[in-house]
Amino acid sequence: MTEHLPFRAETAGEGTEAAPESPHAITAEATLDAVGGRRDGLTSEDAARRLAAHGANCLPEPPRRSAVLRFLLQFDNVLIYVLIGAAAVTAGLQHWVDTGVILAVVIVNAIIGFVQEGRAEQAMDAIRGMLAPRSAVLRDGRRVSVDAADLVPGDMVLVEAGDRVPADLRLVEARGLRAEEAILTGESVPVDKGTEPVAATVPLGDRTPMLFSGTLIATGTGRGVVVKTGADTQIGRISGMLAEVETLTTPLVRQMDIFARWLTVFILLVAGCLLAYGYFVGHLPFAELFMAVVGLSVAAIPEGLPAVLTITLAVGVQAMARRNAIVRRLPAIETLGSVSVICSDKTGTLTRNEMMAATLAAAEHVYSVGGNGYAPEGAVRWREADAQPDEHAVLMEFARAAGLCNDAMLHAHDAGWRVEGDPMEGALMALAGKITREGAEPFGQWTRTDAIPFDAAHRYMAVLHHDHEGHACIQVKGAPEAVLAMCTDQRAAHGGTEPLDADHWHRMVDDLAAEGQRVIAVAVRAVAQDHTVLNTADLDGHLTLIGLIGLIDPPRPEAIEAVAECHAAGIRVKMITGDHAATARAIAERIGLKNHDTVLTGADLEAMDDAALAEAAVETDIFARTSPAHKLRLVTALQARGLTVAMTGDGVNDAPALKRADAGIAMGLKGSEAAKEAAELVLADDNFASIAAAVREGRTVYDNIKKVISWTLPTNAGEAMTIVIALFAGLALPITAVQILWVNLITAVTLGIALAFEPSEPGTMRRPPRPREEPLLTGALVWHIVLVSTLFLVAVFGIFFYAVDRGYPLALAQTLAMNMLVVLEIFHLFFIRNIHGTSLSWAAAKGTRIVWACIVAVTAAQFAVTYFPPLQAVFGTEPVPLVDGVLIVAIGVLFFALIETEKQMRLAFRRSGQATPS
Repeated sequence: MTEHLPFRAETAGEGTEAAPESPHAITAEATLDAVGGRRDGLTSEDAARRLAAHGANCLPEPPRRSAVLRFLLQFDNVLIYVLIGAAAVTAGLQHWVDTGVILAVVIVNAIIGFVQEGRAEQAMDAIRGMLAPRSAVLRDGRRVSVDAADLVPGDMVLVEAGDRVPADLRLVEARGLRAEEAILTGESVPVDKGTEPVAATVPLGDRTPMLFSGTLIATGTGRGVVVKTGADTQIGRISGMLAEVETLTTPLVRQMDIFARWLTVFILLVAGCLLAYGYFVGHLPFAELFMAVVGLSVAAIPEGLPAVLTITLAVGVQAMARRNAIVRRLPAIETLGSVSVICSDKTGTLTRNEMMAATLAAAEHVYSVGGNGYAPEGAVRWREADAQPDEHAVLMEFARAAGLCNDAMLHAHDAGWRVEGDPMEGALMALAGKITREGAEPFGQWTRTDAIPFDAAHRYMAVLHHDHEGHACIQVKGAPEAVLAMCTDQRAAHGGTEPLDADHWHRMVDDLAAEGQRVIAVAVRAVAQDHTVLNTADLDGHLTLIGLIGLIDPPRPEAIEAVAECHAAGIRVKMITGDHAATARAIAERIGLKNHDTVLTGADLEAMDDAALAEAAVETDIFARTSPAHKLRLVTALQARGLTVAMTGDGVNDAPALKRADAGIAMGLKGSEAAKEAAELVLADDNFASIAAAVREGRTVYDNIKKVISWTLPTNAGEAMTIVIALFAGLALPITAVQILWVNLITAVTLGIALAFEPSEPGTMRRPPRPREEPLLTGALVWHIVLVSTLFLVAVFGIFFYAVDRGYPLALAQTLAMNMLVVLEIFHLFFIRNIHGTSLSWAAAKGTRIVWACIVAVTAAQFAVTYFPPLQAVFGTEPVPLVDGVLIVAIGVLFFALIETEKQMRLAFRRSGQATPS
């Protein structure tokens, strides 16, 4: 395929193809020649060679901070400054053990921060890779979809409305093409594009034959040859356009970070007051008092909380990505937990997106079509017998319209036939193959001369074709209402024409739609051989109707289950489709939508004012014959009723609705780049079941963040209050400062982080949506902090006074109290793992591998610090007798029983309140 391109043949293997400095100033043919391209695309071998020579079509990665710098920056923290100052003071007092433990806490905290930041970057990098755009190109003369990173100079790229331009292209064809170039030129109005050369000196915004990487196609279609890739593109030359790694945070995490900072300031003030009180009023030794205050600060300040929350978020983002829900904007994770309405497309989301022609309705006959999926194999039948095209001439008319008025291609794979392009057009191409028996590429003798692309405004597509025998014809397909309005006659059974019977066709449309079929009309017009330009004036009132094609797209079985799951979770599912009302009603009934007998059409929505629409939008679950503009009104109407709305979309016109929705969800397979840019989430598989999975994962992430907070704050408060009460009461500390440091060191690294990996609780999708404006410190959380910290105080002081009463040495009493604190934290962990249900079940007790690994690590560390002589010397501990060890565990069990009983009482009261009729 390359012998007639001497320029490419000469340079094969050298990678020297280069675009001219000003491709906009020369013709498309000259540009193709310069870059060694051709109109039917490169060969796969040539593309691979060029990719090796030119490199990937990617912008260079922005410079990132080195690992050493990232580690050092972990010490840039108020608490760390306090601890380093405390280490310096203790070193001056020659308390070397205390100094060593404080520095160990500082280093471990820095390591946790360093690890979580690295994990956050990895999570965002992985998501960025999953969101890498794909482009339609011609390779080996066939249309295929490739990663934009694999484009090379000379590739022939096909673009349409909603696409993001993947490289700098010199246009060779443009049909109604306009591009948004604001990111390069600042021009907010889309620019008209064409193929004619312009002067070499014109500014960037006036280079009409060029499409630049990173810009968006607003309208129309076109194809262009790649002239620049990667860093050589216009956007690649602008270093300021390079995207930095996104910070892994959400409003809740940010709010918690701010809360932790102010809590730190408050605790430091309290610690200063305690230091002054103990020294000047209590006359305590400064060295002992200072270490107690340091212990208080470390105990009370949730220094590891922001890092653990970020790890929780990173784990959640990756879990959602594994469920085919890619998070583009992280606050969506929190929003998903409060979603109360999901507005979904039908085709490909609730259905399989494997369209298949099922019915052909001609003037006098109705044919059924067999087959499976996109395979161009199957019989067309009439009256239970196979219908042959030579006996039913209208069948060849259907085939010609279906095969020529089409931009899709079919590819055979080991797993079956796959469509490249619009699924409906793939089904029509398969229909043409079934009728003609010519496989996936029928009518190869016809050449497309001009076309009017499909547009939501006029709802049809028209093409003009010529063959080499002097024939020319216009083929049109589209919505029945639009096509019927342009027809004056219809194809008769004998092959001629007869006047159009519009009433008959409208009844037929209703009959097919009532069976859940998507109906399109096809029409034809023969024109003269010298007719080479197609205008809308050539259609209106000049077409002959061939008939109707009914296509089916069966519901996804997993979508039916997901809809039921959403209903159980208190989430209403609404279907918004451009299909006929009867089609929408039939699919909705199969899927299990509520109120499937009531359908509102786009015309109904137009007739309603905003107040009436807000009322109707809540009660109605099926919206048919809608436009993207209607989606925006529906989102606004639902939000006006206080609902949190998730909205799916795929087209460039869906962008406003996706932006307006609380959680915009773009389709990853069929979605335009414009839709993905506007959305917070992208579905990698376009499957409604993935939306339900994303809601479940979003609720789980939010639950885990709340669990981390609910575990950390009460334990920190309990530790801190132990020291505060002892100092104010003039008592010996039940736990020494160095032991407090140890407990925080060992539990922060293990128990807190274990909650980041918690799976969904069993009832996650049986709870109503979370109130959207729910505050961080809810009344329930404040009560939990008070209850648990009080029980911690009672247990720690109780075991301490028990040991003193038994005449144990002070060191042993403090060892018992320290172990009591750790045991309480372990039992509190098991309690907090199931905040919405019972913790008294085998599944709850079994836990996860991570939880048990952390508990084993903490237990082993506690045994070591309690019984290992070198560590006893460091931490001032003594061996705990077996009976006292059993007593500590027994108190832990009692603590668990108390807080679990309180939770069950609270849950029972809440359930009874929900069950009481209002």
